[in-house]
Amino acid sequence: MPSPNRFRYGVVALGGTFDVFHRGHEQLISKAFELGRSVIIGVTSDAFVRKQGKNHPVQAYSSRVRVLRHFLDDRGWLSRAVLVPLRDPYGPTARRRDVEALVITPDTAGSALKLNRLRANKGLGRLKIHRVPLSNAEDGKPISSTRIRRGEVDRQGRLVKA
Repeated sequence: MPSPNRFRYGVVALGGTFDVFHRGHEQLISKAFELGRSVIIGVTSDAFVRKQGKNHPVQAYSSRVRVLRHFLDDRGWLSRAVLVPLRDPYGPTARRRDVEALVITPDTAGSALKLNRLRANKGLGRLKIHRVPLSNAEDGKPISSTRIRRGEVDRQGRLVKA
Protein backbone atom coordinates (compact mmCIF):
# COMPACT_ATOMS: atom_id res chain seq x y z
CA MET A 1 0.00 0.00 0.00
CA PRO A 2 1.29 3.49 -0.81
CA SER A 3 2.62 5.72 1.94
CA PRO A 4 -0.20 7.55 3.78
CA ASN A 5 1.66 10.83 3.15
CA ARG A 6 1.07 10.37 -0.56
CA PHE A 7 -2.58 11.32 -0.25
CA ARG A 8 -3.99 14.80 0.18
CA TYR A 9 -6.96 13.53 2.23
CA GLY A 10 -7.77 10.64 4.50
CA VAL A 11 -11.34 10.11 3.31
CA VAL A 12 -12.81 11.25 -0.01
CA ALA A 13 -16.33 10.56 -1.26
CA LEU A 14 -18.18 10.48 -4.55
CA GLY A 15 -21.47 9.13 -5.73
CA GLY A 16 -23.39 8.16 -8.80
CA THR A 17 -25.62 5.67 -10.49
CA PHE A 18 -22.76 4.10 -12.49
CA ASP A 19 -25.16 2.68 -15.05
CA VAL A 20 -23.40 1.42 -18.20
CA PHE A 21 -19.95 2.02 -16.70
CA HIS A 22 -17.84 4.18 -19.05
CA ARG A 23 -14.66 6.24 -19.37
CA GLY A 24 -16.20 9.22 -17.56
CA HIS A 25 -16.92 7.05 -14.53
CA GLU A 26 -13.34 5.77 -14.65
CA GLN A 27 -11.94 9.31 -14.63
CA LEU A 28 -14.16 10.44 -11.75
CA ILE A 29 -13.22 7.46 -9.61
CA SER A 30 -9.53 7.70 -10.54
CA LYS A 31 -9.43 11.30 -9.30
CA ALA A 32 -10.90 10.23 -5.95
CA PHE A 33 -8.26 7.53 -5.49
CA GLU A 34 -5.53 10.00 -6.46
CA LEU A 35 -6.71 12.32 -3.67
CA GLY A 36 -7.77 10.02 -0.87
CA ARG A 37 -6.33 7.19 1.16
CA SER A 38 -9.87 5.82 1.55
CA VAL A 39 -12.72 6.45 -0.87
CA ILE A 40 -16.42 6.13 -0.12
CA ILE A 41 -18.34 5.42 -3.31
CA GLY A 42 -22.07 5.90 -3.04
CA VAL A 43 -24.00 3.90 -5.63
CA THR A 44 -27.61 4.91 -6.24
CA SER A 45 -29.93 2.19 -4.90
CA ASP A 46 -32.62 0.70 -7.11
CA ALA A 47 -35.32 2.41 -5.02
CA PHE A 48 -33.60 5.81 -5.33
CA VAL A 49 -33.21 5.31 -9.10
CA ARG A 50 -36.99 4.74 -9.32
CA LYS A 51 -37.63 7.95 -7.32
CA GLN A 52 -35.47 9.91 -9.76
CA GLY A 53 -37.80 8.93 -12.61
CA LYS A 54 -35.15 8.30 -15.24
CA ASN A 55 -36.56 8.03 -18.75
CA HIS A 56 -34.61 4.86 -19.53
CA PRO A 57 -33.95 1.53 -17.83
CA VAL A 58 -31.05 1.32 -15.38
CA GLN A 59 -29.09 -1.83 -14.57
CA ALA A 60 -29.83 -3.43 -11.20
CA TYR A 61 -27.83 -2.18 -8.22
CA SER A 62 -26.12 -5.57 -7.83
CA SER A 63 -24.93 -5.50 -11.46
CA ARG A 64 -23.64 -1.94 -11.20
CA VAL A 65 -21.76 -2.74 -7.98
CA ARG A 66 -20.27 -5.92 -9.50
CA VAL A 67 -18.85 -3.93 -12.46
CA LEU A 68 -17.55 -1.25 -10.11
CA ARG A 69 -15.85 -3.82 -7.84
CA HIS A 70 -14.20 -5.41 -10.87
CA PHE A 71 -12.87 -2.00 -12.00
CA LEU A 72 -11.54 -1.24 -8.51
CA ASP A 73 -9.97 -4.69 -8.16
CA ASP A 74 -8.22 -4.37 -11.55
CA ARG A 75 -6.56 -1.17 -10.36
CA GLY A 76 -5.66 -2.44 -6.90
CA TRP A 77 -8.05 -0.01 -5.22
CA LEU A 78 -10.68 -2.36 -3.82
CA SER A 79 -9.07 -2.49 -0.36
CA ARG A 80 -9.22 1.32 -0.15
CA ALA A 81 -12.86 1.53 -1.25
CA VAL A 82 -16.07 1.52 0.75
CA LEU A 83 -19.13 0.98 -1.44
CA VAL A 84 -22.44 2.10 0.02
CA PRO A 85 -25.97 2.27 -1.37
CA LEU A 86 -27.30 5.79 -1.86
CA ARG A 87 -30.89 6.10 -0.72
CA ASP A 88 -30.84 9.92 -0.87
CA PRO A 89 -28.67 12.52 -2.64
CA TYR A 90 -26.04 12.75 0.11
CA GLY A 91 -25.57 9.34 1.71
CA PRO A 92 -22.98 9.11 4.49
CA THR A 93 -21.38 12.44 3.53
CA ALA A 94 -24.22 14.22 5.34
CA ARG A 95 -23.36 12.42 8.60
CA ARG A 96 -19.71 11.40 8.70
CA ARG A 97 -17.28 13.85 10.26
CA ASP A 98 -14.22 12.05 8.82
CA VAL A 99 -15.07 12.78 5.18
CA GLU A 100 -12.81 15.59 3.99
CA ALA A 101 -13.43 15.98 0.27
CA LEU A 102 -15.99 15.31 -2.43
CA VAL A 103 -15.24 14.54 -6.07
CA ILE A 104 -17.97 15.74 -8.44
CA THR A 105 -18.77 16.48 -12.06
CA PRO A 106 -20.07 19.90 -13.17
CA ASP A 107 -23.65 18.60 -13.27
CA THR A 108 -23.57 17.75 -9.54
CA ALA A 109 -22.06 21.05 -8.34
CA GLY A 110 -25.41 22.31 -7.02
CA SER A 111 -25.88 19.22 -4.86
CA ALA A 112 -22.34 19.60 -3.51
CA LEU A 113 -23.08 23.17 -2.41
CA LYS A 114 -26.33 22.05 -0.73
CA LEU A 115 -24.42 19.26 1.01
CA ASN A 116 -21.87 21.71 2.41
CA ARG A 117 -24.69 23.92 3.73
CA LEU A 118 -26.30 20.86 5.34
CA ARG A 119 -22.98 19.83 6.92
CA ALA A 120 -22.39 23.37 8.21
CA ASN A 121 -25.86 23.41 9.81
CA LYS A 122 -25.01 20.13 11.58
CA GLY A 123 -21.67 21.42 12.83
CA LEU A 124 -19.69 19.19 10.47
CA GLY A 125 -16.80 20.58 8.47
CA ARG A 126 -17.36 21.70 4.92
CA LEU A 127 -16.01 19.33 2.30
CA LYS A 128 -13.33 20.39 -0.15
CA ILE A 129 -14.88 20.11 -3.60
CA HIS A 130 -12.88 18.69 -6.51
CA ARG A 131 -14.61 19.04 -9.86
CA VAL A 132 -13.74 16.58 -12.62
CA PRO A 133 -14.81 17.67 -16.12
CA LEU A 134 -17.20 15.48 -18.05
CA SER A 135 -15.44 13.13 -20.47
CA ASN A 136 -16.22 13.98 -24.04
CA ALA A 137 -16.76 11.56 -26.88
CA GLU A 138 -15.15 11.96 -30.30
CA ASP A 139 -17.91 14.40 -31.29
CA GLY A 140 -17.08 16.73 -28.38
CA LYS A 141 -20.29 15.94 -26.51
CA PRO A 142 -20.14 14.27 -23.07
CA ILE A 143 -20.12 10.50 -22.81
CA SER A 144 -23.20 9.34 -20.93
CA SER A 145 -24.98 6.11 -20.19
CA THR A 146 -27.95 7.50 -22.13
CA ARG A 147 -25.85 8.11 -25.26
CA ILE A 148 -24.35 4.63 -24.96
CA ARG A 149 -27.83 3.10 -24.61
CA ARG A 150 -28.99 5.01 -27.70
CA GLY A 151 -26.07 3.54 -29.66
CA GLU A 152 -24.46 6.93 -30.35
CA VAL A 153 -21.12 6.20 -28.65
CA ASP A 154 -19.35 3.30 -26.98
CA ARG A 155 -18.05 3.23 -23.40
CA GLN A 156 -14.80 4.89 -24.48
CA GLY A 157 -16.58 7.70 -26.33
CA ARG A 158 -15.94 6.46 -29.84
CA LEU A 159 -18.74 7.22 -32.27
CA VAL A 160 -20.74 4.15 -33.21
CA LYS A 161 -21.06 3.78 -36.95
CA ALA A 162 -24.69 3.21 -37.92
